[in-house]
Amino acid sequence: MKTAENLALPRGPCVPHHPRLGAHDLFPLFLLITFLISANKRHSFSASNLSFLFLTFSLEFSYINGNVFSVSISTNDIAGCCDCTAARANYICKLAENQVTLRTELQKLRELKNDVNRKVDVAERQQMKRLDQVQGWLSRVEAMEIEVRQLIEDGAETVEEKRLRGCCHPKHCISSYTLGKKVARKLQDMATLMSEGRNFEVVADIVPPAPVEEIPGRPTVGLESTFDKVWRSLEEEHVGMIGLYGLGGVGKTTLLTQINNYFLKTSHNFDVVIWVVVSRTPNLERVQNEIWEKVGFCDDKWKSKSRHQKAKDIWKALSKKRFVMLLDDLWEQMDLLEVGIPPPDQQNKSKLIFTTRSQDLCGQMGAHKKIQVKSLTWKDSWDLFQKYVGTDALNSDPEISELAEMVAKECCGLPLAIITIGRAMASKVTPQDWKHAIRVLQTCASNFPGMGHRVYPLLKYSYDSLPSKIVQSCFLYCSLFPEDFFMVKGLLISQWICEGFLDEFDDTDGARNQGFNIISTLVHACLLEESSNTRFVKFHDVVRDMALWITSEMGEMKGKFLVQTSAGLTQAPDFVKWTTTERISLMDNRIEKLTGSPTCPNLSTLLLDLNSDLQMISNGFFQFMPNLRVLSLSNTKIVELPSDISNLVSLQYLDLSHTEIKKLPIEMKNLIQLKTLRLCSSKLSSIPRGLISSLLMLQGVGMYNCGLYDQVAEGGVESYGNESLVEELESLKYLRDLTFTIASASVFKRFLSSRKLSSCTLGICLKVFKGSSSLNLSSLENMNRLYCLAMEDLDSLREIKFDWAGKGKETVGYSSLNPKVECFHGLGEVAINRCQMLKNLTWLIFAPNLQYLKIGQCDEMEEVIGKGAEDGGNLSPFTKLIRLELNGLPQLKNLKKLPLNSNSANQGRVVMVGKQEWWNELEWEDEATLTTFLPSFKAI
Repeated sequence: MKTAENLALPRGPCVPHHPRLGAHDLFPLFLLITFLISANKRHSFSASNLSFLFLTFSLEFSYINGNVFSVSISTNDIAGCCDCTAARANYICKLAENQVTLRTELQKLRELKNDVNRKVDVAERQQMKRLDQVQGWLSRVEAMEIEVRQLIEDGAETVEEKRLRGCCHPKHCISSYTLGKKVARKLQDMATLMSEGRNFEVVADIVPPAPVEEIPGRPTVGLESTFDKVWRSLEEEHVGMIGLYGLGGVGKTTLLTQINNYFLKTSHNFDVVIWVVVSRTPNLERVQNEIWEKVGFCDDKWKSKSRHQKAKDIWKALSKKRFVMLLDDLWEQMDLLEVGIPPPDQQNKSKLIFTTRSQDLCGQMGAHKKIQVKSLTWKDSWDLFQKYVGTDALNSDPEISELAEMVAKECCGLPLAIITIGRAMASKVTPQDWKHAIRVLQTCASNFPGMGHRVYPLLKYSYDSLPSKIVQSCFLYCSLFPEDFFMVKGLLISQWICEGFLDEFDDTDGARNQGFNIISTLVHACLLEESSNTRFVKFHDVVRDMALWITSEMGEMKGKFLVQTSAGLTQAPDFVKWTTTERISLMDNRIEKLTGSPTCPNLSTLLLDLNSDLQMISNGFFQFMPNLRVLSLSNTKIVELPSDISNLVSLQYLDLSHTEIKKLPIEMKNLIQLKTLRLCSSKLSSIPRGLISSLLMLQGVGMYNCGLYDQVAEGGVESYGNESLVEELESLKYLRDLTFTIASASVFKRFLSSRKLSSCTLGICLKVFKGSSSLNLSSLENMNRLYCLAMEDLDSLREIKFDWAGKGKETVGYSSLNPKVECFHGLGEVAINRCQMLKNLTWLIFAPNLQYLKIGQCDEMEEVIGKGAEDGGNLSPFTKLIRLELNGLPQLKNLKKLPLNSNSANQGRVVMVGKQEWWNELEWEDEATLTTFLPSFKAI
């Protein structure tokens, strides 16, 4: 039997003398211990076995000085360190296995990182901001990837060392132990990262809007003292709610605008300033949505919530903030709790200011302070009146100056009345005109108490002073549209024409020019307001109320209008009311269906736009409307038209734009008087063969961005956008205005070959064009009336070619261009979307009057105007630009430059929209240009 003595190593002289022994010479001992402990774990040696092996284990070595020392390991020592040493032994024994696991876990971590990055990317495309903890985790993962890759490289070196030195070489064992320990720890760290990454339910949050957003406003006259009073009240701790009341048109909204914008100019302790227009027919859900846009994220999920749940969310958000709530145009008591607004008090230190025409409403709302917005003083009134009348009229006769003061005094200091009457009198140059004005104003103004007695008669004088019955009819027609609704001038004129207002001229051009002249007359009389986009006009709400007052109360117009817009209707008003009515507007309601057969012998206009729930009109509904001339169903969910639309033999205007209609009924062939047909942005995919050509009186056809383009003709129904439809349009004798969408190169070629269609085209949308890598726009220069041009989903389009000067030579450089060449003189709007391969839009230098430019989701777009174009004969693009919107253009940052200078700002009206990162990297011609455009930028 072997004993410890038998296993004892030789002592003294038996051991060779090694004058230079290092720590590595002891490593065989460590290796033996590691082996035995590992073997113990594999074979479960008993304690007696271990005692036998390690009863007395001693070594003797000679050191440099010849002395002898011994190392002894006993059974008790082994029992204490067995587990610890085994764990360390695993660093070596499991190194190969752990290295494989390391690579696997690294791949899993990369996959998880990619998943998180995709979630972050989707959220950021929705204008959200990644969470700090998510960004921190991504950074740690990237660092971990670098460290693990280094470990993998170190492992490869260890394997090579093993091959060269052998597995039992002391140096290899040390490096294996060190590497194994690092690998094991990295596996633990990676497991922690994996656990953290899997717990990210939310990776980004909504980017909060600006605490204060500037509201556009006009310079004021005479409101300075009232403004100071309101601002001082805001600084009083016990004043939480302020009510501003006064007559319509006195300047309440203007004052509230000044208050809002002053928060941008001064320091304050409020977290957010919220502006909401309530309007006469308040829609509390719309109010809630506008508030939530400032304190939350108003997405479809939010909009689908109940009003009660929205109120809870708003309350929770606002309770954590010091807010200023500005509610404009309050007409009736609003329950703040129902909306979700915490009533301002000394505890939350928030503020609420609202405007109203009723002093009583201030008390009903519980205003802590009521401030009347008074009419202007005489001095301010006279200054304002002179400004709008003008010196030509005031100096045209010595007697007029005194008479003008009398007229100004009849306005009672009401700014809206002063402006309106002043504009009306601007062309009056005889004393007799002024004396007549004084008599009418004095007679009418005393008949109505309160607001109705003061405001409407004054405004009605402007109505009475309109130059003709035609202009008055056009003015009253505008009251059919909802409050704060922007009316498109061209469409409004088309409706006037179809109603028969503008029949003074036989030709279409003459009628349209007359229509634009009437709009100018109404704008100059302040009965219509022109927006920043000159294609639109709108009513001031007081003026609209006055117009409705005329149609409901005054003489021959009484009872001829039925207007219930934005009233929350879910069904049409009683048909009894329709019997004598000439014009009905039920716009912006929630009507779901129209059934029955109302008898409307006199009805000439029916407006049902913006009923977003309207899906069905039953057959028979149009049976007894023989004189209906204008029918508008835009922005509804109408799927099909009833067959009895064939009864509308007098119909001249039909608007089906932005509807769900996919097929036009063949019965429309009976609409032989139809002059305007609008199908823009509808789902229309097929039109019966011969239908369009049978509508012989058509003057305007709108098919901009219309229909599905991959449909196949079936059963004699033509797929929208094919060459047959082009031929039918070409056959229309009276066609004057056309917007069209083209989805293939062959149809485009056929369309351009028609001189008639080219001369009629106002807007054209080019889509898809499968397989077309280049597009020549030279032919479009013959479209002299072209205003809108869109290119969408042209995935294969790489370049836009242009043959200039009619010489058939493709333009390669721009330095030789004639500076007088303006091929797209009338082009005002351009939209380029999802043209992935397009690199620039240099051809835009030929559009000197471009006002609106939108470029989005064009991955390869490197520049707007190409290099060298600045040498192209002093062509100056973008001098008329009003709005520039750039989004989803990752390569544009490489250029960092736009063809803009301080002269391109269009007197400060330009609005530039894009991502903040893109804006920060732009290079400007000079500091003045940057300063000019800085206030115009809006981040998205």
